[in-house]
Amino acid sequence: MADQYAPSLKDGRPEFIPAIRWEEPPEGPVLVLLDQTRLPAEEVEWVCTDAPALVQAIQSLAVRGAPVLGIAGAYGVALAAVRGFDVEEAAHALATARPTAVNLARGVERARDAHRAALQDGADQAEAAAAALAEARALHREDAEASRRMAGHGLELLDELLSGGTHRILTHCNTGALVSGGEGTAFAVALEAHRGGRLRRLWVDETRPLLQGARLTAYEAARNDMPYTLLTDNAAGSLFASGEVDAVLIGADRIAADGAVANKVGSYPLAVLARYHHVPFIVVAPLSTVDEDTPDGASIEVEQRAGQEVTEFAAPQLPTAGVEPGGGIPVAPLGTQAYNPAFDVTPAELVTAIVTEHGVVSPVTADALAELCARGLREREGVHKG
Repeated sequence: MADQYAPSLKDGRPEFIPAIRWEEPPEGPVLVLLDQTRLPAEEVEWVCTDAPALVQAIQSLAVRGAPVLGIAGAYGVALAAVRGFDVEEAAHALATARPTAVNLARGVERARDAHRAALQDGADQAEAAAAALAEARALHREDAEASRRMAGHGLELLDELLSGGTHRILTHCNTGALVSGGEGTAFAVALEAHRGGRLRRLWVDETRPLLQGARLTAYEAARNDMPYTLLTDNAAGSLFASGEVDAVLIGADRIAADGAVANKVGSYPLAVLARYHHVPFIVVAPLSTVDEDTPDGASIEVEQRAGQEVTEFAAPQLPTAGVEPGGGIPVAPLGTQAYNPAFDVTPAELVTAIVTEHGVVSPVTADALAELCARGLREREGVHKG
């Protein structure tokens, strides 16, 4: 089931609410999510007491973004275990809630495997649940650290590729703290540049049809006092043509073994524009987003969402002209068919570099990506042994 909390206040201003957190009130453990469908108009939280509520939150995009979906999936398994629900059933429902984001299934798998291993070692149900929760918390900490490291690697790469000292960065969708256990992926790089006095302008694509750029990235940029400007997606070509873009930074929901990148729909056209205008196109994502079992971009399953998201203009926050919250204002004739893929796929040859917490791949090739994944695995194993 789900409920809502109101945001807390600090010095008269709402505190920054993390995208996800585990809480243990007297009535029992819950997973608390900042409801991203209500931003920026309202900062309210979605409280999950079971896996079905979390699945609903994931599918409605109350929580979204590849890294945080992995964290959510792990916590969802732990929630089912702690509350005594069927863990295997919860794990299956969570892992399949959104097919393109590989982090979700991987987060579910980590917590489920920890739960299984504990039971096989003779633990009781409470001890197995504690093992699943510990794994979810470990993943949460790892993602925060990965975010910090990606920000450093990404800014170092920008400084190598670009002259002039300050950078004008174009980004798409939302890749900040709302999608991460830390400060994000691509957005974290821009934020690091801002803190170092090296961000001249953050160009924010609105990101139709659900406006994650306009609603979420602009929200995060404003909170961090960054110099930013919002543009419609179809104005990007004009921006490139006027020479106002130094680099494109995006995140990823899945990276195939050959380096092809699935990200929010609208990313691929930016890669084409960037190539034509000789602008670096950089993908920032943790290694957990690389799926070596997906051989190429054509093998990535792309989620198709409801046509209503295109034929209606969503009004999630407040009633508008008689439209209830969560409904939409029709912008196309009744019965119009809509094409609404959630993601598109950018081939590796259009990607200048992939920035991860374990380093940078450039040029992007299958061999270079595999080598980085192997190095990352060795480093993680060394940390765990230590």
